[in-house]
Amino acid sequence: MVMLKSRDELERLREEAMQKRAARESFVTVCCGTGCQAHGAERVAMAFKDELRRRRLSPRITLKTTGCHGFCECGPLVVLHPERILYVRVSPDDVPEIVEKSLLGEEVVERLLYVDPTTGKRVVHEDEVPFYKKQMRLVLGNNGLIDPTEIEDYIAIDGYSALAKALFEMTPERIIDEIKRSGLRGRGGAGFPTGRKWEACRNAPAPDGVRYVICNADEGDPGAYMDRSLLEGNPHSVIEGMLIGAFAIGAHKGFVYVRHEYPLAVKNLGIALEQTRRYGLLGEDILGSGFDFDIEVCRGGGAFVCGESTALIASLEGQIGEPRPKHIHTTTSGLHGKPTNLNNVETWANVPLIINRGADWYSKIGTATSKGTKIFSLVGKVNNTGLVEVPMGTTLREIVYDTGGGLRDGKRLKAVQTGGPSGGCIPTSLLDTEVDFERLSEIGSMMGSGGMIVMDETTCMVDIARYFVKFLTEESCGKCTPCREGLDRMLDVLTGIVEGKGGDGDIELLEELSGVLKEASLCGLGKTAANPVLSTIRYFRDEYEAHIKDKRCPAGACRALITFSIDEEKCVGCGACAKACPQDAITGKKKQPHKIDADRCIKCGICRTVCKFEAIKVV
Repeated sequence: MVMLKSRDELERLREEAMQKRAARESFVTVCCGTGCQAHGAERVAMAFKDELRRRRLSPRITLKTTGCHGFCECGPLVVLHPERILYVRVSPDDVPEIVEKSLLGEEVVERLLYVDPTTGKRVVHEDEVPFYKKQMRLVLGNNGLIDPTEIEDYIAIDGYSALAKALFEMTPERIIDEIKRSGLRGRGGAGFPTGRKWEACRNAPAPDGVRYVICNADEGDPGAYMDRSLLEGNPHSVIEGMLIGAFAIGAHKGFVYVRHEYPLAVKNLGIALEQTRRYGLLGEDILGSGFDFDIEVCRGGGAFVCGESTALIASLEGQIGEPRPKHIHTTTSGLHGKPTNLNNVETWANVPLIINRGADWYSKIGTATSKGTKIFSLVGKVNNTGLVEVPMGTTLREIVYDTGGGLRDGKRLKAVQTGGPSGGCIPTSLLDTEVDFERLSEIGSMMGSGGMIVMDETTCMVDIARYFVKFLTEESCGKCTPCREGLDRMLDVLTGIVEGKGGDGDIELLEELSGVLKEASLCGLGKTAANPVLSTIRYFRDEYEAHIKDKRCPAGACRALITFSIDEEKCVGCGACAKACPQDAITGKKKQPHKIDADRCIKCGICRTVCKFEAIKVV
């Protein structure tokens, strides 16, 4: 451990770290983000450690356990450097063969290579995989290169050089101007210009000189895990961004508010903070600049509403996590009534890039009003699920088909839902929409924190609206009447529709309730809660009408409105459906068409899932 007392000492440490990195003959990275850990990545890493030790290959060949590489569909992921050979779905049993053939020899293990589903060809190198080809991984890219628990790994890739530049070459005003000129907007959902927010906080009256900066890591959108993966894989980028922001704003205390459900993110962030303090990059007189700053981690209880700024601040103060009226912005009166600047994880991680490379470079990426890249959590009925970082302005079609690899099982795309539970559902007719803050808002959705759920023809859009409204009903704090009562009533109407109890006027009632929520709710949760309902009515009104008038679910998803039967021409009598049925509702002789007893069938759909011949019909 080296206590860095000046910029020169930081530069010497960087040179040493880079020399150590260059001296390695080769190294192996194993993705140990939460997604890959769920598939046994820690056992794979341990197998590599044991095999390298057994063959006495360390330190000539080293092992790095890294954060999320993004390609979660194919984990656990192993990358061999410097060739960047990518192996997918690796198990501990595969490790000796990888070491023998690829690390000691010059062969590739063919069966562990990624297979492109469109061409059927095996891909050897990481940058040749279609999932990565059109990405611009400015923020997420270093996740796959560094050990998040080793500060020298981050320093070796120019880590904390932006902080040194800010402290010794720039004034706070110049830093803020650089962020303003870059066009960086908040990545938490609202898209407010980051530089303007910093400027407002710096200029806000603070008689005792106390100002705060906060990192919002309370990522609660279903299917979204961008912020979690950044904190797990590259926590120092977030810390460095907060340090630069605090210096520009004039703050000496910062907080990271992180969800209790993110144990690995909390662990790696805690290690990073401790190392940063020991190296003199946090605390008093940072790098001899005279600037003092420290960060405290606070764990939230998992309330979705605490992602809203005023509710988050209330929670930090030890109060109930409820939103407050925004007659006065948090930049003027936030935490403990002091000027407070709050940005989310991804926003802070962009700051060192802008300071190092300049606003002119950053502002050339993206669209006229939305600059830089955006990380999306691509999930749902798409082949390549994972984290995708693309320039603002990339179309939905490119994200779903070029990067995501299209839909599973040859199904047709029906909609893409963006912006989390308060976002909207975008139909295939708008698939060439460029993804940026303004365009998504124009078509009835929103950027949100970056969740992107792909839906196919088997998805019922009425039920999707019901699902998101149910989520928001449970997560609403209940403080304001329009949100509390409006969401509950909206859920009743939607539930009635999917259960075959819908009636004339239900669609109009949903639209009326949506207007009340939007106009009268206290915070962003209520004001945007109707987006899933309004967007599905706007683009899929025929499905609502089929549920209400015909008592029919076109997607065959709503149990109350469907009946299962067996197509005798397709059924081969294999008996798989009969064995799987929990109600013994399916009968038939071997190699002869089977039948479903409608009275006993509970419409669970298991028969449809196990049938390999698509003989189960939904009517």
